[in-house]
Amino acid sequence: MNGISLLRSGHDAWVRLTRRQGTGPAADSMACVDKAAVEMWVAGYERAWRTPGIEPLAELFTPDVTYVPSPWAQPIVGLSRLGLWWDAERAGPDEPFTMTSEVVAVDGKAAVVRIEVTYLLDDPSRWRDLWILRFDADGRCARFEEWPFAPNQPNGHRGAGMDA
Repeated sequence: MNGISLLRSGHDAWVRLTRRQGTGPAADSMACVDKAAVEMWVAGYERAWRTPGIEPLAELFTPDVTYVPSPWAQPIVGLSRLGLWWDAERAGPDEPFTMTSEVVAVDGKAAVVRIEVTYLLDDPSRWRDLWILRFDADGRCARFEEWPFAPNQPNGHRGAGMDA
């Protein structure tokens, strides 16, 4: 099974996990996310980062996704623009890194995930992120907001003893 097939099967499982019982058009609008579904989505995101090309993004994100790579960055709007950014941001699909995640909160179609990533290139870097995710009824992310933090990055607080 290739990476895209794995994403597809994970996406289908996500939809099955999150659909509430119901019939008609209203059933789609009632889809909610749960912890297991968010964990599967995060695993799909990591697989996509490790997969050549940008095709897996369509399984993870809506066509009109809003992707905010940091709280002060301009949003990246649309899957095609996200694909350009995605390829430019990574060293390649074989970029060595480790990633751990913990789902912190889930509410309806929204989730917050704590991520820790260590990039293992010649100049290793560590990041702790919070991801704020909003999903559509099909289980794809419609809004992705990342709050990345690195060890030597100022913490944003001013005042004596607050920058440590």
